[in-house]
Amino acid sequence: MSPKKRLTLEEKRLVRRYLVWCYKTTKEELDRIDRYFTQLKADRYMRPFLTKGVKVTDPGTKAQYLKKVGEFDRYVESKEQRVLEMKFADVRKGIPRPEYLYLKNRLRAVEQAIRHFLGAKGLAEVQGLYENEMTERILKAREHT
Repeated sequence: MSPKKRLTLEEKRLVRRYLVWCYKTTKEELDRIDRYFTQLKADRYMRPFLTKGVKVTDPGTKAQYLKKVGEFDRYVESKEQRVLEMKFADVRKGIPRPEYLYLKNRLRAVEQAIRHFLGAKGLAEVQGLYENEMTERILKAREHT
C-alpha cells in the first residue's frame, strides 16, 4: 500500500501544510535569485522605449532625462553583475553555486512530494496559492517615506 493511501484525513492535512511550507520557503529562496534574470529580460525589453520617440526640445530637460536613462542603464548592469555572482561559482564557465543547485533540486523534490501526496491538482493548487500570495505582497507593498 502506498503512503498516499495510508494517511488519515488529519495526517493528510498535516502533510499538506508541511508541503505548502516547504514549497513556499524553497520557492522564495530560489526566486530571490531567478527573479532577477527575468527582470533583466524585462529591463532590456523596456530600455529602447525610454529613448525611442521621446521628443524633448528643452536642452536642460533633455539632459536631465538622459541622465535618468543612464541611471537606469547602470542599475541594470549592476543588477546583472550581482545576480550572476549569486547564481554562479564561476560565471565565465557557467558553473552554478552548490547552494543554487540544492535549491533547484529541493524545489523539484518538494513538487514531486506534493504530486505524490496531494496529486497533480494539489500541486497546481499550491503553485497557484504561492503565485497569488507573491502578487498580493507586491500589490500591497507600501513605500516607506
